[in-house]
Amino acid sequence: MLKSTLLFLSRRKSLRNVMENSQVFSGLTKRFVAGKTLEQALRVAQRLNAEGILVSLDCLGEDVTSLEEAEHSCRSYLEALEGLAGRGIDATVSIKLTQFGLGLSEDLCQTNVTRLVEAAGRRGQAVEVDMESSEYTERTLRLVEGLHERHGRVRAVVQAYLYRTAEDVERLCAKNVPVRLCKGAYRESAAVAYQGRGEVNASYRRLMRALLVRGNYPGIATHDEAMIREALRFAAENRIPPSRFEFQMLYGIRRDLQRYLVAQGYRLRLYVPYGVAWYPYFMRRLAERPSNLLFLARNLLRR
Repeated sequence: MLKSTLLFLSRRKSLRNVMENSQVFSGLTKRFVAGKTLEQALRVAQRLNAEGILVSLDCLGEDVTSLEEAEHSCRSYLEALEGLAGRGIDATVSIKLTQFGLGLSEDLCQTNVTRLVEAAGRRGQAVEVDMESSEYTERTLRLVEGLHERHGRVRAVVQAYLYRTAEDVERLCAKNVPVRLCKGAYRESAAVAYQGRGEVNASYRRLMRALLVRGNYPGIATHDEAMIREALRFAAENRIPPSRFEFQMLYGIRRDLQRYLVAQGYRLRLYVPYGVAWYPYFMRRLAERPSNLLFLARNLLRR
């Protein structure tokens, strides 16, 4: 019930306007959001690299409503690539295709993302294409597959709670497309997605094992300590070296696990968001883990 309520609130535009213009709440986002500007995000990325942590930089935003907004998103990411390269930061960028115009035109979106992927390729960088709600899944995978075939330098994201994902993983592995595996952060119906936590976890384990064996440098994206230990056990038993995969986590969440993995010599990439449009992202993070909501409550009480 709590998760459903928070996901519902993440889509309320009136509440979003209040929150994003509140000094109190914008201060609380520092735990999960690197800052409102690219410069602030680059400083965080530099610090993380110095700690032995890789980065995936995300300029927050989604569901643009005009060609101009889609073009602005593309320019923002081109600037991010330039900033990362200028400082020698080891990082990818993470994008949402609706931010690049997928909801308006698949051709427009492909044009914008191709510009970004080509720019990344010139700098030896890469682009991670986030997965959104299930209505975009097939279009997203189709676009990523085409970009991978023509340019490389892209990684797809798949969600373990969707029934279709096992077939999608086989499809992507057959085409050697790198994959990031996550559990899923959108509200989906029982017609397309597992609803129980146990079912989602079981699906994640199956997909994780498949990717560790057959995937092209998969990203194991989870904060679930049991799932991480399962990945480590499976990799060790199957003699899969740490160089063949990486763990991925969100900036500000389970920092204890982050430190542990780095200390043990495993590759870790943090998803580092920044920008003024932080509200939908922030609410989905609260929905994912009750401990995040408790963190927010404690900080509110201190003010």
